[in-house]
Amino acid sequence: MTWLRALAAAGLSVLLPGAGHALIRDWLRALVFAGLYFSAVVIFLPSVDQVTAVNSVGDSLDLVSEEIDTMGQFVLSFIVLFAAIDSAFRALGIPPGSSDESADGPTCPECGKELDDDLTFCHWCTTRLEPVEPDEADEESTDAQAAELKP
Repeated sequence: MTWLRALAAAGLSVLLPGAGHALIRDWLRALVFAGLYFSAVVIFLPSVDQVTAVNSVGDSLDLVSEEIDTMGQFVLSFIVLFAAIDSAFRALGIPPGSSDESADGPTCPECGKELDDDLTFCHWCTTRLEPVEPDEADEESTDAQAAELKP
């Protein structure tokens, strides 16, 4: 399911940068990528008046392809590609600069992010969590301690 989510996030980011981040509920990055993309569109593409003055859709596409320069194509392609890669990695739970050892509390078995003790579901990926019985937790910690003591 995580791979499917990552592919969906990357695909949405190719269609519209920021949409993949919105899918994985990373709202700040969604706004940043969408803002970057729309700013680049305003800067590098011809004005709306020029495009709407043309008679057909084919002629407007020809106008856009003639007016955009190599630098504009590169910037737009880079933003789309970077947004797709970033959203896919974030959907897989691989944010840069973090490690699994930094989590102090319990982590979600599905996405690996830190959980809130009061909730019965993961607020990141909405996976329902089964309550841990105190006897099971004691047995698991006892088994782990016994394994550490054996040579």
